[in-house]
Amino acid sequence: MTETFRHSGEYPQQQQSSAPVHHGGTQGAYPPPPAFAPEEPRPPKPPRRRAKGPMALLAAVAIAAAAVGGGTAYAFQELTGSDGTSSSATNTNVVPTSQKGTVSGVAEAVSPSIVEISAKSGSGEATGSGVIITKDGEIITNNHVISGASSVKVTTNDGKTYDAEVVGTDSKKDLALIKLKDASGLKPASLGNSDNVKIGDDVVAIGSPEGLTGTVTSGIISALDRDVTVSTDEDQGQQQQQGGGNWPFEYGGEQFNGDTGSSKTTYKALQTDASLNPGNSGGALIDMNGNIVGINSAMYSPSSSQAGSESGSGSVGLGFAIPINTVKADLDTLRAGSTD
Repeated sequence: MTETFRHSGEYPQQQQSSAPVHHGGTQGAYPPPPAFAPEEPRPPKPPRRRAKGPMALLAAVAIAAAAVGGGTAYAFQELTGSDGTSSSATNTNVVPTSQKGTVSGVAEAVSPSIVEISAKSGSGEATGSGVIITKDGEIITNNHVISGASSVKVTTNDGKTYDAEVVGTDSKKDLALIKLKDASGLKPASLGNSDNVKIGDDVVAIGSPEGLTGTVTSGIISALDRDVTVSTDEDQGQQQQQGGGNWPFEYGGEQFNGDTGSSKTTYKALQTDASLNPGNSGGALIDMNGNIVGINSAMYSPSSSQAGSESGSGSVGLGFAIPINTVKADLDTLRAGSTD
């Protein structure tokens, strides 16, 4: 009876007690209850208290990690200026870190996104530039580059030539969208934020002046919000094709590079002293991180008497570009096939 009682588990782990057991004796022969009092504090409370320590530690680590993560995100935002909106200076770092801030780094990173455009019409052939904006060959250029053209061919940086079709035009902004046929895997440019451009910012221009594909020049933003007036007449584009001259424009009531005609439009332009020459039209004006901040559209060229040469052609550090934010705002209209 005693063995059965003891195996019931009421007094576990106490079989080693030295208290004598007299079989057949009275109840007083059993170990007195106080001998087992130390077993009563053994409920799992202490283990549960010990378990709380690691859980609290894990919670503290998680909170610390969240704080570090938040701090990292904040530091990244502070360093890059990223707040969910694009920035001309920080939108995308196209240029590798080792070459950041260098003209050669910008040229190497962005040149694959710049093309040469040859537009033919009954009046002749014009050469301009363009910027690839999609992998399948959407290209932004100036309207005056392809104005009146019966056929358009595009040569990419790697020497491949494509036929292109005009998707949409906006003569009031001197913009056009063309699309290459059967193209894929092209490198689109990164479009920045021209609202953040400041006077004195370093910039790089890439285009095909005088048919010299992939020419790179550099300078600064020399002025903002210039009211540049250009012609919207198709005939002006054909005249440029015939003579291979500069696109005529007006500034401050004066005309440059020829007569702008009676039909014209005015837009706010970025002014740069980066060298622009005939053929740069439609090419890229780029910040030092490799983001496109403008589409080169007009340049001042002195007359032959002023230049002291027969051609009278060349850059004197007065070039103008359509802000890239103007381009981005117009893309849907161009893609819809506008012919304004």
